[in-house]
Amino acid sequence: MAEPTNKSSTPSNWLILTLAVTVYVCDQFAKWLILNLLPVGEENNLLPGFFKFVHWGNTGAAWSLFSGNNAVLAVVGLGALVLLIFTRHHFHAHTIMGQIAFGLIFGGIAGNLTDRLLPGRHAVVDFLYFYLQPRGGGAEIGFPAFNIADSAICTGVTLIFILSWKSEQAPKPAQN
Repeated sequence: MAEPTNKSSTPSNWLILTLAVTVYVCDQFAKWLILNLLPVGEENNLLPGFFKFVHWGNTGAAWSLFSGNNAVLAVVGLGALVLLIFTRHHFHAHTIMGQIAFGLIFGGIAGNLTDRLLPGRHAVVDFLYFYLQPRGGGAEIGFPAFNIADSAICTGVTLIFILSWKSEQAPKPAQN
């Protein structure tokens, strides 16, 4: 008699889980370093005119949209995480690239959700800031500060879009 299949132990779920935990641990460790080494609002200019480590809190979503809505965005993040866990099979989770995408997305959402829910934080910790400093002075032209979790989410979502687009472009078998 064959043993019952446990869906949580399938290779695809293990790859997703392993990558999600890796992203989460890296994200939280980097944020812990920033929280302990750089006071809130401070900046450490590593490549003048191009890159800084910063310690900024974001109570909004990407690009600080909906700023000040940390609790609402925590609920949205938790809802998105649960929804994606249960619907991932509709989005190429059976392929290696799909598994990588979902591992990145799950780890990223969990990392930012932890920031929103931890006592004392109640804001996503952003610490990577790329910018350009015009010659002769003037205001910096910068990309919004972000973190490892944000990068993982964006990369995972991009992979899902690419997989979906390639699937739509693939020739369909002829029907008789």
